[in-house]
Formats: sequence, structure tokens, C-alpha cells
Amino acid sequence: MAEHRQSKKRRYITWAAVGAVVAAGAGIAAQTSMAATTWPAQKTFTGRAFDTCTAPSLSAMKAWNTGFYGAAAVYIGGKNRGCAQPNLTASWVKSVSSMGWKLIPLYVGAQPPCQKSANPERLTAATAASLGTADAKDAVAKSAALGIKAGSPVYLDMEPYDITDKACNDAVLAYVRAFNKELRAKTYRAGYYGFTSSSAKAVATATDRTDMPGNLWYALWDGKNTTTTDWPFGKTQYTDHSRAHQYMVNSKETRGGYTLTVDRDAWDAPVAITG
Repeated sequence: MAEHRQSKKRRYITWAAVGAVVAAGAGIAAQTSMAATTWPAQKTFTGRAFDTCTAPSLSAMKAWNTGFYGAAAVYIGGKNRGCAQPNLTASWVKSVSSMGWKLIPLYVGAQPPCQKSANPERLTAATAASLGTADAKDAVAKSAALGIKAGSPVYLDMEPYDITDKACNDAVLAYVRAFNKELRAKTYRAGYYGFTSSSAKAVATATDRTDMPGNLWYALWDGKNTTTTDWPFGKTQYTDHSRAHQYMVNSKETRGGYTLTVDRDAWDAPVAITG
């Protein structure tokens, strides 16, 4: 996500190393190890979304509420989150939701052992499962504190890494599975952000589908506002409102007198349940 969870320097090092709202149950069938409980109906947004490092002020969110974007991603937590969040409070979530914004919770958890960037939290083969569980518990706690309710998705942010390094990839997938399993035990939906050439590919092509995320947000910076025509994986994968596409990064835009640098996303997937 272009410098948004990491400093620009760390992000470049990492690179070098490698609407409409619908209430539905979409995406659940793709998930495994679901808690034996009644799930709230999925809240789906279909349209254009943006993500930016620091949650904008309420004034900026009001000015940007022009209809071009209908949803905004927010970095709710994780030790590798790259920006402070002075605006991101339960009050902010309530206020922007009342404006009509849909919110996309992002959690920047532990990063791969084979990544070359200096992340504060890095997983290993030995710690992958325990870290995944602990980080998911933290993600749920952070979500709840913001008024993001059960049934909402949490999108785990995994930056690029060498997926041909089997030991590294196995450790990442162990972490992802543990994270997702714990999310679902707490009745939160599992989402995942990654790159089509690496982190997203590892999840989409994993032979063992146990505890894989039910919603995939893929980074492919081709400038195409779509979740279908450039979908790079199996046609039957992540259908029924379970896809999102980050198609443009570092877009400097001014709306209502407020300038933000954002990444653009084509969205057809779950968003937070608030209010």
C-alpha cells in the first residue's frame, strides 16, 4: 500500500526484495473453521474506495464525500502500522459512518522472515502460529474499541516477499491461518491484502484451503477500476462479493479544498459493520 503502513524508505527496501451496499452472507462459503454461532449478515460495498496512511480529519472526510469514493480503508492496528492515527477514534468512526462512508479495517501484522525490510514485528516458523493468534486477538480488540462490530471483516496486510522460498512461505501461511482462525472464533470475517506476484498469489494458489481468508484484496497497479477483467487467479475463486483491487497508488487528489494522497481501490467485498 504505497508507503502507508511503512515508511517510504522501508517500503522501497521491501519492493527491492521482491457504489452500492448489499446485506448478504457472501464470502462465508469460502471460509473454513467458522465459529459455531449465528453470523451477522455481511455488509458489502460495491464501488470505488481509497486508502491512505493516516485517517483523515472529519472535515476532510466531509469534503471528500462527493460520491466519487464510497469507502475508506483505515489502519486499525498492528505493530508494523506505519502512521500515527490521531483521528481514528470510536467517535470518528461513528461520525464518518453517519456521513455515509463505508469503512475497511486494515491490520498490519507480522511480516515474513525472508523480507529484507526492518519491521518491528517479524514472524518465524517457530512463532508463526502463536503470533497469528495473538495478532488476531489484538485486531478484534482494536476493532471493537472503534465500534467496528462482530461480523465485520479485518484485512490482514502482508507485504511482498519471495514466495519461492518454501520455508518462508510455509511460515507466512501458518501465520495467516492462525490469524484467520482466531478472527472467525471471535465472529469477524477474514480478509487479506497482498500483491498478485507474491503475498496474494501465495494465498490464492495454496493447495490446502484450510483457514484461508474468504476475501482477497489484491494489489495490481494497472490503473483498471475492476475486480473481474484483470483478476489473475482462478475464475471461481473469491466470487460472490469477495474481491477488491488496489489499482492505483500515490494519487494526489483535492476535493472540497482538502488534498490527500491516496491509493485507489475497486471494491466488491465486505466492509465494517458500525453504528
